[in-house]
Amino acid sequence: MPTSRRCMIRSLAAGGLLLPGMLQEMLAGESSGSKVGNSLAAKAPHFAPRAKRVIFLFMTGGVSHVDTFDHKPILNARHNQKHTNGDVLKGADWKFSRYGECGMEVSDLFPEIGSVSDEISLIRSMKGDNGDHFGATIGIHTGSTTFNRPSIGSWVSYGLGTENRNLPSFMVISQGLPYAGGQVWGSDFLPVVHQGTRIVPGKEPIANMRRRSISSDLQQTELDMLGYFNRQHLVGREVDSNLASRIASYETAFGMQTEAPEAFDLTSESAETHALYGLEPGSRDSFAWQCLIARRLAERGVRFIELIDSDSSSARNWDTHGKMSRYNKLARNVDRPIAGLIKDLKRLGMLDDTLVVWTTEFGRNPFATFAGALGRGHHAKAYCSWIAGGGIRGGTVYGASDELGDQVAEKPVAVHDLQATILYQLGLEHKKLTYRHAGRDYRLTDLYGQVLHEILA
Repeated sequence: MPTSRRCMIRSLAAGGLLLPGMLQEMLAGESSGSKVGNSLAAKAPHFAPRAKRVIFLFMTGGVSHVDTFDHKPILNARHNQKHTNGDVLKGADWKFSRYGECGMEVSDLFPEIGSVSDEISLIRSMKGDNGDHFGATIGIHTGSTTFNRPSIGSWVSYGLGTENRNLPSFMVISQGLPYAGGQVWGSDFLPVVHQGTRIVPGKEPIANMRRRSISSDLQQTELDMLGYFNRQHLVGREVDSNLASRIASYETAFGMQTEAPEAFDLTSESAETHALYGLEPGSRDSFAWQCLIARRLAERGVRFIELIDSDSSSARNWDTHGKMSRYNKLARNVDRPIAGLIKDLKRLGMLDDTLVVWTTEFGRNPFATFAGALGRGHHAKAYCSWIAGGGIRGGTVYGASDELGDQVAEKPVAVHDLQATILYQLGLEHKKLTYRHAGRDYRLTDLYGQVLHEILA
């Protein structure tokens, strides 16, 4: 313990401000670490993991699969023709090209992501249970389309703990609120300490990150005093996980004041790295900034990092009922940053143990109500997601939709299957990752979920 801080504590005791028990505990320096919030301590996985962390890229609004990652020549050839359901067929507004040694077909909207297709396992047979933004968004995050449940990031934090006590184990970078709002990163019945910490791109990503005390010694003393009273209050209330988690949050916040400012400081990143992500030096509000910060948080031991593109406004997100042409701008915003993230992780040797997951809540309808329609409606019956890194077999395509992109034709993948696969690569058996609540055991995948072994390396 620094001499100055010891003298400070002695002075408080001499002035009668500290009781003997407080003095003894504070002078001990809490050398053993935190007494509360032990649920954040690093835990052993169920089996040897292939990945240590997840970067989860969520595109808000429902990205059209037939315009991005699921080429449908027959649908394109029959553009504006009547379909048996009474609608007209609507072909893609963009051409597709083959990329990489694997020859994966990707829309011209995503040439940069196409350039890393050899690292990607593309799933063309995702199938959702809900065609509403709210339900589908909480479904892809929590496994339930109807009830509040813990987010996948919270489950990973609960199952594995943190590698760095100075940073939250689950962090979400989001400019605005997605459909379903904070439920997307909520912990629900899991201890609150596992809830995602939201980072807002801009000049102050985390509020109150600079300490207000005149010195770190004084702040540590203040925290120790607060901790003493909190622990006394906790006696007899140990079953209250919310209380214990709130106490632990003070300790995490203190650690964040030490480490987070450096994590968000990009001045040490080279011009080459900025260019890789397409990030203008000094910019703090772009998706490119989110991607580079995600890499830095991953380096510093954050278990689960989610990047949310856009918010719940259909004027800004991928929910293009009116004009598909908005995809040109939306794609430019994320294409290079996402590819840059994968390339950067690979050159740093981190892609091998980092899962990068790209998904959306559902796809877009391959039909339209009238010929010449410029937009598309919601479509949960078939859409695309992809995974890279972390023991995933890159350069592969799993499953398929039918010739029109309407229904899954081969190897359907439910949301629970995707979640089970993510957990599996982290060394977690999804059927064993449970939490007792209200008299029953809950899990992220409910009663479902099959690991997609065919896409694993």
